[in-house]
Amino acid sequence: ERECMVPDIEQSLLAQPRKEKYVIGDVLTFSCRNRHLILIGADSLQCYHFGWSRNPPTCKEEVQSCDQPPRLRNGKVANTPKGEYEHGEVVEYVCNPRFLMKGARKIQCVDGEWTPLPVCVEEDSTCGDAPELDHGEVVSPARPSYHHGESVEFTCGEGFTMIGHSSVTCIRGTWTQPPQCIATVELKTCKLPKTIAYETKLSGRIDYEHNKKISYTCGRKSEQKHSVCVNGKWEPEVTCTGELLSPRCPPPPQIPNSQPMALSVNFQEGEKISILCQENFLIQEGEEIVCQDGRWQSIPRCVENTLCSQPPHVEHGSIISSRSSEEGKETLGPKLYANGTTLSYICKDGFKLSKKDGITCHRGKWSAPPQCVGIPCGPPPEVSNAVVFGRLNSYPHGEKYTYTCDSGFQIQGPVYVECSGGKWSSPPECTTMTCPSPPSYDNAILVGQPKNSYKSGEQVTYRCTEHYQMDGSNTVQCMNGGWIGTPTCKGLPCGSPPTVQNALIPNQKPNYQHGDTARYECRNTRDLIGNAEVTCLRGKWTDPPECKEPTGQCGPPPAIDNGDVTTYPLAIYPPGSSVEYQCQAYYELEGNRRITCRNGQWSEPPKCLDACVISEEIMKEHNIQLKWSYAKKIYSGTNDYVEFLCRPPYRRVSPASAFRVQCHEGKMEYPSCA
Repeated sequence: ERECMVPDIEQSLLAQPRKEKYVIGDVLTFSCRNRHLILIGADSLQCYHFGWSRNPPTCKEEVQSCDQPPRLRNGKVANTPKGEYEHGEVVEYVCNPRFLMKGARKIQCVDGEWTPLPVCVEEDSTCGDAPELDHGEVVSPARPSYHHGESVEFTCGEGFTMIGHSSVTCIRGTWTQPPQCIATVELKTCKLPKTIAYETKLSGRIDYEHNKKISYTCGRKSEQKHSVCVNGKWEPEVTCTGELLSPRCPPPPQIPNSQPMALSVNFQEGEKISILCQENFLIQEGEEIVCQDGRWQSIPRCVENTLCSQPPHVEHGSIISSRSSEEGKETLGPKLYANGTTLSYICKDGFKLSKKDGITCHRGKWSAPPQCVGIPCGPPPEVSNAVVFGRLNSYPHGEKYTYTCDSGFQIQGPVYVECSGGKWSSPPECTTMTCPSPPSYDNAILVGQPKNSYKSGEQVTYRCTEHYQMDGSNTVQCMNGGWIGTPTCKGLPCGSPPTVQNALIPNQKPNYQHGDTARYECRNTRDLIGNAEVTCLRGKWTDPPECKEPTGQCGPPPAIDNGDVTTYPLAIYPPGSSVEYQCQAYYELEGNRRITCRNGQWSEPPKCLDACVISEEIMKEHNIQLKWSYAKKIYSGTNDYVEFLCRPPYRRVSPASAFRVQCHEGKMEYPSCA
């Protein structure tokens, strides 16, 4: 439990009760030790969560009187003011209609100065029509609305008597309790119980009529009391029990950051004071303090009014209004908002707010914003030549629907549509699959003029060039965007190799296919002049060698670029000797691998042709790729053909024939796409 420190007091003061510590709710009462001194300030303090209610009083020998009380803006003194007021006298104020009092309604003369005035704050709330009164009516003409503090007088009809106050007052939008009109003949009388009659020395046998007043005392030293008979009940109740007065409350506490209250008078049970916080502070935990059981209850707090920064962003929404509930006008600016400011959101078409309430600035923080929830969509749009699968009648916001085209059709655009705010995004199209220009094949020629594109199912025919014949089908077909079939043109076959005198061909055959070779060997140690091998090329044999008598020795075999002999070279080779060559890695041998020493000279050596290197960088530079995904060719030998096509979505810049390229001694002309 929170505690209050023992306060520092003057030597002239006497404080009761004396304790080592005080807890919340404890009351400390003061008096002057010297009876001739006058107490200035509150005669009692109360311990609260923020400490003592105010500073301790002081004692003085002389005090000053006060002039007339100050004027209150939008209010006035309740009674006729005097010209001079003694120390300790109290003046009570009331606010004008439409205004609500904040602070104690009393001020006090304290040693020549008045304590601070209360404040009359304009109250916007109004009351509607005055309440209806059975057997009675409103004296003044009816009005559409009544402001705070305004009253309405009632009168009862003939033969009826009014019970209660004759008027009602509009208090912060609510009427006070109205009176009653009771038939005069039905009014009840009052009696006194025998015990009360004995103690008060009044007659218990008499019936007291309505509105009859009595005065009485309880015992010799008791003060005189008064009561009135109101329709059968005494108000206040006539009693001699509980003579002790209800405990009074000490002067109201000075709540931190609230308007000052320096009253030193005590308050009666049930009295209330409306608290007003200082500028830039907000009240929390109620607005009134109440005197109850000798202590002030329901103490509020005045907390700092912190501004709010930019409001939270709401996706698919925007702010439409910005008003302050405290000031009733536009907020401070685009970056800071006063406490109580309320902002409203609006959603764009196709979206609706998850809740109607906006957001409110409270002590520097915004309340949780609403969300803009997308409206659902109906069935997705139909697409021609597309497969319909699992199509529903309603789809929530954010849902996607994927399309699949029929066989022979390809999708153009995104494969799915998305529901956003009750509308679908643009659907794709299913267009007929087409093939590009027909591919090129070795030693084959397309029959007819090529087209830029072909529909699925169309066929084209090829024929072979001179000295070549077709092996298999001569047609290819466009299917689902690709060409099916591979025409093969093979060279014409050859008969028996040419006859060479003094030579023989081991394992000679009667017929040879294009590309086949036959090897000659000389008889009787004759020297072979020329290439030992002949090749069948398109129905014809290459030139055969000759077999002649040996004539002389040869020196070392000739050197070739990018290759060497397979055996250790000798200085001298006898006639008829032969050596073989091999090429370095990635080089291709052209000509006879073996050369022979004839008549003191070596036959013509072969060549090592450079290979073509196909790099990813070069293909990216030209926007092309290898045509066949299985043909992972990085190196291509001389005379080899390589086929390319454009990378999606590029199109050909070079002619179609340029996309079938032949490697020539390490060099290759790349096609281009853009």
